[in-house]
Amino acid sequence: MMNMSSIRLMTINDKEAVIDMMRVFYTSPAVLSNGSEEIFLNDVENCVNDNPYLEGYIIENANDVQGYAMVAKSFSTEFGKHCIWIEDLYIKDEYRGMGLGSMALKYIEEKYPNALLRLEVEEENERAVNTYKKCGFEVLPYMEMKK
Repeated sequence: MMNMSSIRLMTINDKEAVIDMMRVFYTSPAVLSNGSEEIFLNDVENCVNDNPYLEGYIIENANDVQGYAMVAKSFSTEFGKHCIWIEDLYIKDEYRGMGLGSMALKYIEEKYPNALLRLEVEEENERAVNTYKKCGFEVLPYMEMKK
């Protein structure tokens, strides 16, 4: 069956659907933190306003929102180029295994062809790890720290 899904920029009209998906995503084993309603709302609002550092995308077919993605923009001095952090990539359960995650990654790669693409993934999330590897991502041996 041919995939008739598409990707577009997130709008404020997507707020409720995206926050619903974020609630599921952030309580899953795929994410270490649980987030909060305040964070979810802030993230969506920053995706749809004129924030130059964050973009949001909707993955959909003619009938339904199938998932979403959020990317943050920065610069990597380590690699000497723009860096696109794929912060969130979520596909609803009923649409997994249809190539939508790969489609979203390809979309982002084509939109930012000269940028370094980075993401974080839990090792236990084997399905996502396999998708990322299939799309050319490699594991970096870093310990991440935050304050």
